[in-house]
Amino acid sequence: MFTRHSMGRNGSRSTRVVPNAYWMIRQLCRQFSRWVSPVWKVTRVGYASVWLGVCLGAEPLQIAWTNNLLTVSRSDLPGGPLKVLYLEAFLRPGANVRDWGRSRYLHKTRLVEATTDRRLLRFETEIGSQALVTHEIRAGEDELDLTFEFRNRSDVATDLQWFQPACIRVDAFTGTDQHGYTGRSFIFTGDGLRTLDRLRRTTNALYRGGQVYVPAHVNVADANPRPVCLDRPVNGLIGCFSSDNRWILATASSRTHELFEGVYVCLHSDPLIGGLKAGETRFLRQKIYLMPNEQQKLLERYRRDFPESGTQW
Repeated sequence: MFTRHSMGRNGSRSTRVVPNAYWMIRQLCRQFSRWVSPVWKVTRVGYASVWLGVCLGAEPLQIAWTNNLLTVSRSDLPGGPLKVLYLEAFLRPGANVRDWGRSRYLHKTRLVEATTDRRLLRFETEIGSQALVTHEIRAGEDELDLTFEFRNRSDVATDLQWFQPACIRVDAFTGTDQHGYTGRSFIFTGDGLRTLDRLRRTTNALYRGGQVYVPAHVNVADANPRPVCLDRPVNGLIGCFSSDNRWILATASSRTHELFEGVYVCLHSDPLIGGLKAGETRFLRQKIYLMPNEQQKLLERYRRDFPESGTQW
C-alpha cells in the first residue's frame, strides 16, 4: 500500500490510500491459497502449484547471519523463518570410527559483506592453519545459491576430506519433532523417493541417534560417526515436506560426501572436498530449494543446476 496526495480545484488537499501492484499480487495469492487448500490434494497439485509459483515469485527470500546462525525469511514460509547452522564443521578422513573432536578441524568464519536488500552474504573462513575458504550465499525467489572456493595456502597437502556447511533445522517447517520428522523427510533410492522412516535403518555406531546416507562412491570409514543406513542414495538430494504438504524444502551439493538426518531435527547435504594439494584451489556449490510440492520439478531443477549429477554427484 502507498499514500497518494492530491490538490483539489479549490486548493484543498486530499489523501487516498492506493494499493500498489506488489500488494495486490500478494492479496490475490493469499485469497487463492485459502480457496485451494481444502479443494486440491497433495497428489493433484495442478493449477494450484502454478499459482503458488507466482506467489513464491512475488516476494524474494531474505537472509541474515549472526553467531553462526543463518536466518531465511519470507512472510509465507511454513513455520516462519528457517534457521540454519552455517558453517558447522570441517572433517578429516576416517571420521566414522573416531571421536568427533579428533576428526574436526578448528575453523573461524567472519562476515565480509551483507547487502542492504538482505539477498547476498559473503564470508571468509579460516580452516586450521593451512586452508581458507571464501564463500557466499545468494537468495533467489525460491532458492539459496551457495558457492565455495577452497584454497590451500601452504606448501604441503592437507587432508581436508569433507564438510558440513548447512545444518538445516526443519522442525517448524515440517510441524514435527525428533520422533516424527523422518516420516516427512526423504531421499531418492533405486526405488524412487522414499521417506526416511521407510528405509533400512541401523542403530549401532560410535554415536547413537540420527542416520547417515552414504553414496556408493564414498568410503563409509570416512562418513559421519552416526548410524549408517543400509540403503544408498542415488542422487544428492535430501529434503522434507511442509506441515501443510504444499511445499518442499530440499538441498543438494555438487560433490556429495553424505546425506545426513541429524539429532536436532535437521537435514544435511554434506559436500566432499577430497583433500587439497599444496597451493590447490577447488570450487564447490550447494543449493537449498523452497518450492511447490512437485517431485518431478524438483528432480528437473536438480539436474539443471547440477548437470554433472548424471555421472558425478
